[in-house]
Amino acid sequence: MTALPPAKIASYHAHVYYEPATRQSAAQVRTDLIARFAIRLGRWRDKRVGPHPMHMFQVAFEPALFDEIVPWLMLNRRGHSVLVHPNTGDDLADHRDYPLWLGERLALDFSVFD
Repeated sequence: MTALPPAKIASYHAHVYYEPATRQSAAQVRTDLIARFAIRLGRWRDKRVGPHPMHMFQVAFEPALFDEIVPWLMLNRRGHSVLVHPNTGDDLADHRDYPLWLGERLALDFSVFD
């Protein structure tokens, strides 16, 4: 595998996963993120979408915020699994080869990238 420069990372996504019973807790994480960071939030996904195995919402942020948002999520994710991945232009590699997991690692469905 050829080494990629960090400059290849255009942005990051964090996916905060939840069950119907834990949506309220996920909502608090979402509210706290909005109050603290310059981010773009995706809509609530109350069903499986793309490679994601359960309900989630997406947080999009710039590389300059990585060292603020990721430590915050480590400490304030309220027990939710969180997938953090770069956006390099290769969606499969971004989700399969380059992810960072906070909490339980979930099995993603990579077949959606075929």
